[in-house]
Amino acid sequence: MPRITVDGKIIECKDRQMILQACLDAGIFLPHYCYHPGLSIPASCRICLVEVEGIPKLVPSCQTPVRDGMVVHSKSSKAIANQKAVMEYLLINHPLDCPVCDQAGECLLQDYSYQYGRTESRFEEDKAKKPKKDVGLHVLLYNDRCIMCTRCVRFTREISGTGELYVDGRGHREEIDIFPGKPLDNKLSGNVVDICPVGALLDKDFLFKQRVWLLKRTPSISPVDAGGENIWLEHNQNVIYRIKPRYNPDVNQWWISDDTRYCYKAVHDEKRLTRPTRLQFGAQVHTSYQSAIEQADAELKRTVRESGVGSLFAMLSPMMACEEAWLLGTYIRKLDPQAVLVLGPVPTSGENEVFRNSITGQVTFVIQAEKVPNRRGVQRVISLLGGPTATLEELGKSTRLKGGWIVGGYLSDWVTDALKLPRGVKVVQDILPNKLTGSADALLPAAAWAEKDGVWENHAGQLQAFSAAVTPPAGAMREGDVYYRLLGRAGLYNAEAVRQEMGEPFASVKIPSERAEEPAFEFVEL
Repeated sequence: MPRITVDGKIIECKDRQMILQACLDAGIFLPHYCYHPGLSIPASCRICLVEVEGIPKLVPSCQTPVRDGMVVHSKSSKAIANQKAVMEYLLINHPLDCPVCDQAGECLLQDYSYQYGRTESRFEEDKAKKPKKDVGLHVLLYNDRCIMCTRCVRFTREISGTGELYVDGRGHREEIDIFPGKPLDNKLSGNVVDICPVGALLDKDFLFKQRVWLLKRTPSISPVDAGGENIWLEHNQNVIYRIKPRYNPDVNQWWISDDTRYCYKAVHDEKRLTRPTRLQFGAQVHTSYQSAIEQADAELKRTVRESGVGSLFAMLSPMMACEEAWLLGTYIRKLDPQAVLVLGPVPTSGENEVFRNSITGQVTFVIQAEKVPNRRGVQRVISLLGGPTATLEELGKSTRLKGGWIVGGYLSDWVTDALKLPRGVKVVQDILPNKLTGSADALLPAAAWAEKDGVWENHAGQLQAFSAAVTPPAGAMREGDVYYRLLGRAGLYNAEAVRQEMGEPFASVKIPSERAEEPAFEFVEL
């Protein structure tokens, strides 16, 4: 491995690695705007210039490969003078919007102005004014805040492959724009907001909602499809305000789909079920949660007494965590050793949506057609539990089954005319109203994925853990807590303890750490 010296410190680098990435990997921070490890390197912002012994001029650290024995100075008088000059140039026409800008608190221009800029501005002329633009379904462009790093332009060419954005004009008139009649409406469009280092590209959905320094973040997994995209849930005072991508080199890298980005809205839907009910004289009446649980347990036990072993079923939703599916399967088999386990409906949307680099044709992102996160995980749990199983088609035709436990948890209405269920007792856990919740013998309002812990298995067989970011609304309860009560277990649902009970491969799955290491990025010519 090459070894270089940076400001007197010797660091080891990967072969063909750029100076900037080698420094970042070694914990030596160098300022940068245009560089992003998932995009090509234009070296246009010039704030990362460093002095390299043997080269008379400053060189861009983001675009200069390391070589063994190289000596780099990032804090020399020439490098510092360049940083101050670049910051002064970028701030000449930049408006003082920090008090009203959504990027305040996570803005590189703010941070670098404090660390590398001048204390006072020498600019006395009028600043150039540029209009705010509505460039797409989710994105606003504040052109006068833009520093022309071109990250967004490169993203639409190299990741989404749709090329809606381009650079228009030259000099101080230069600005980002969309091609006429071609708005930024691709299904990865929200990522340009994430990669914008300043407040030029903003998310309409998050605009003026919350200051970023008030937000806490919790690691989670996307619930919208089988891709298993890694995400951060950013929340404050029990409300989720936005979703950001969480880096995972094996799953979604730095990106997420817009379906994932805005899926949190179902968590705070006004139609959320929050009042447990039980059937009384043919009509649903509101009751306490404990009474609804006792009613459900009593009705299922009565069904087994009257109809015998093999008369119960449990429909395990592919929205459930693997731990919850294990607990429900354990409970239903405790009541009826021959209870039938069934995988719930798996909605799909035709074929996978594939995004390619418009220049090289390389696949950059795939949105899975399977619109549930844990089909494979629930199937694994069903296999682990063993015993009788059935398909949805077989379930609808069964005359032996007289009662069952049905779990929903889908982000939209999942009960279609094609879903046929046996007649008899129905205990339903769900988060949104549908035909089943309106006719259940016992209705137990459940928790959404962001309100509980667990593990999901994605389309590639990767088991990934997620954590609760917010608590369920009053009147709803986590499925795991319900199963703990029914199984007579003390305390509250503990996903990690259940994983240990399930054994491998679940036992070794851990909640991800705060920061995952990013790989070296090889030189790419734009």
